[in-house]
Amino acid sequence: MQALNPQQQTEIEAAAFRRLLQHLDDNKDVQNIDLMILADFCRNCLAKWMMAAAKEQGVEMDYDEARERVYGMPYSEWKELYQEPATPEQLAAFEAREATRKARGEA
Repeated sequence: MQALNPQQQTEIEAAAFRRLLQHLDDNKDVQNIDLMILADFCRNCLAKWMMAAAKEQGVEMDYDEARERVYGMPYSEWKELYQEPATPEQLAAFEAREATRKARGEA
């Protein structure tokens, strides 16, 4: 594996993150609950991680601003346009996922 200097690593990771955000934006039909069931993270998690990273860099960023950066628009607008109500099947799958996590001692 080629060694990367810190700048290269940061730029590559940032580009990959931007690509992830673009992919999520291109696939708005994938609901946050689906992401939580399958991967244990969602767009809101990404916003929280972004907010925490900003804080580590001494940059003030609130949750609404972070979500707008992840969603590409205010969250309330995205929710109105794209978020579907969770189905009983999705809710059951999410609850089963959470129960499994708790049984393993994850929280």
